[in-house]
Amino acid sequence: MIRLLKYLKPYLLSVIAAIALLFVMANADLALPDYLSRIVNVGIQQNGIDSVIPQYIRKSQLDNMVLFFDDQESALVSDAYQLVDEASPDYDELVETVPALASEPIYVLRDLTNEELDTLEPVMSRGLLILYGIQQIVDNPERAGQMLGELPFEPSQIPEGMDIFSILKMAPDRLDTIRQGITEQFQSMPNTLLTQLTSEAIREEYQNMDIDLGQIQTNYILRTGGVMVLLSILSGVTNVGVSFLAARTSASVARDIRKDVFTKVESFSSQEYNKFSTASLITRATNDITQIQQVVFLVMRLAFFAPIMGIGGVIRAVDKSPNMWWIIALAVAILILLIVIVFFISVPKFTIIQKLIDRLNLVTRENLSGMMVIRAFNKQDFEEQRFDKANKDLADVTLFINRIMATMMPVIMLIMNGLSILIIWVGAQQIAASTLQVGDMMAFLQYSMQIMFAFLMLSMLFIFLPRAFVSGERLSEVLDTENVIKDPQDPKLLPTPFSGKVEFRDVYFRYPDAEEDVLQGISFTAPPGEVTAIIGSTGCGKSTVVNLVPRFFDVYKGAVLVDDIDVRDVRQHDLREKIGYTPQKGVLFSGTVESNLRLADEDASEETLRESIEIAQATDFIFDNPEGLEAPISQGGANVSGGQKQRLSIARSLVKKPPIFIFDDTFSALDFKTDAALRKALKEKTGKSTVLLVTQRVATVMSADQIIVLDNGKIVGKGTHQDLMETCQTYQEIATSQLSKEELA
Repeated sequence: MIRLLKYLKPYLLSVIAAIALLFVMANADLALPDYLSRIVNVGIQQNGIDSVIPQYIRKSQLDNMVLFFDDQESALVSDAYQLVDEASPDYDELVETVPALASEPIYVLRDLTNEELDTLEPVMSRGLLILYGIQQIVDNPERAGQMLGELPFEPSQIPEGMDIFSILKMAPDRLDTIRQGITEQFQSMPNTLLTQLTSEAIREEYQNMDIDLGQIQTNYILRTGGVMVLLSILSGVTNVGVSFLAARTSASVARDIRKDVFTKVESFSSQEYNKFSTASLITRATNDITQIQQVVFLVMRLAFFAPIMGIGGVIRAVDKSPNMWWIIALAVAILILLIVIVFFISVPKFTIIQKLIDRLNLVTRENLSGMMVIRAFNKQDFEEQRFDKANKDLADVTLFINRIMATMMPVIMLIMNGLSILIIWVGAQQIAASTLQVGDMMAFLQYSMQIMFAFLMLSMLFIFLPRAFVSGERLSEVLDTENVIKDPQDPKLLPTPFSGKVEFRDVYFRYPDAEEDVLQGISFTAPPGEVTAIIGSTGCGKSTVVNLVPRFFDVYKGAVLVDDIDVRDVRQHDLREKIGYTPQKGVLFSGTVESNLRLADEDASEETLRESIEIAQATDFIFDNPEGLEAPISQGGANVSGGQKQRLSIARSLVKKPPIFIFDDTFSALDFKTDAALRKALKEKTGKSTVLLVTQRVATVMSADQIIVLDNGKIVGKGTHQDLMETCQTYQEIATSQLSKEELA
């Protein structure tokens, strides 16, 4: 394995770029729990007030606060705020934000540096809490001694209408004692409690000034949530970038290794071939190199990402709650112990699997290459026993490993769920003691999960390094895929008689995992007996529109209706029985011309087949051939031209005689003469059927009863050729680029 590292040298820049993107992605993921914590702590619990320094404060309140400051603190606060009253130039603008300004002057915080704010924070926090405490004293006089210590008066004896601050001013010699006592109380309080109390004091002051607290809270949550959205997008983009680089690098490394292995095998002499069996060489050149490719991908994707997430998560989690570090350590220790046990049990089995694959490959290859000899000597039973033994040995070892892996996941989930419960239990006690905030506990929980997953990814990587057999898992992913388009539980029946009217009602559609809509607001009706053509530039959504009718895809908004019934409300079989669909790329199957035509209707008469062939303008190359309908068609129609393949595909749809025809750009491979003749015959023979015709040719749609013009998934024009030439600029541009004025006239 170490010798193979030289194959990474040409792609060193890609590896470095992937590591850089992983670092960005990890930091984005690690930042999300912190922002969630801010939304809970500040946005919800503190009404969006994210600073202990108020932006606005009434002059009366600040004057009262100064009583408890020394001269230096008073000067600091005075320099930090600017007085605004009716004479101030920004009065009219500010009074809309702070309605209380109309009744009394206020102080507005100046633009300060971070250092100035850090200096101001403890002073303003203490002052605000003193005012808040005094207000509580006024409301509950019996708590005065508890909050402010010994006072020079009895709060309960304050005359009605008498300001408590006026009384405090009468005893300036006691203010220093009160200030010192309050400062000591503050120093003994947890920081989280101080922050919450200060925010509550600011909130009450803002309420007294009639400031819209709801708007402050909304703005903070939207601002913080917006940052989280940007971080998620950044994480997603870098994730895609890392996956692309890892896939490209691993595939390139596998290509280079495979090339060198093949070159080396070609240079072997008989001695080397005797040393390595043919089956083993095949396995080494295919399965083994595939495992190396997967290992390179996993190393680039996980080996660097997991340590970054683990170390970063530990640092951030301890920062949120230093007292709960032991919970993470306990969970990680249990997880590592479990993985070490599994590692020592599984790794030897992975090595055995590689040899068993060689054996199975050898037996299978010998049976296929020596089939005639086996039959000649009547050794079928013996060879079956050889294959059964090789197959059973491989199955037994694989099942053993899968049982171990299946046992790991419930145990790991048990550890993680136990970790969550323990964090919530310990965190709840700290929240009750006001030493931890709810948001910080939530962030700690998320960081713990990130740390666990980081160690899990790293450990699982080392377990799967020697893994050779992955086909079972890959097949399971396919077999377990659930169908998106299903028949309804209570399907409706299509009306009898069925007219074939197709209607699109405000249809929106996007492909799975796409970020933008392919179709937007598509609305039109295709009545029976008329040709509705859909035209537009490449990629505008023409084929997507007609693919919605037979439910090859389902709309996510709006509805597609046939005879006023939503196509999603009927069985797919019933719906598609009414549709004759000709895809953009003609698909033929190995067999004969007749077998391909009867694919639409096995019981079709020969007269129907001939009529369909005549309408599709395929008479010349079918009946001029002596074999006629029995002419052979190779797989994919490789023995006929593109135009012949298209005409046979159209004839196949016509054999069905459905009430709805869909031609998805099926005339593109035809010359203009054949195209015109086919459309003329189609118009005469399809009768009352609804025809949906997709094309990029203006000449093909000029005679249509209704033309739908698409541009970037939207309808920009609807009408006949003459109408669109007068009203639709997009159609005019397409028409004039294809045909001359005389042809368009």
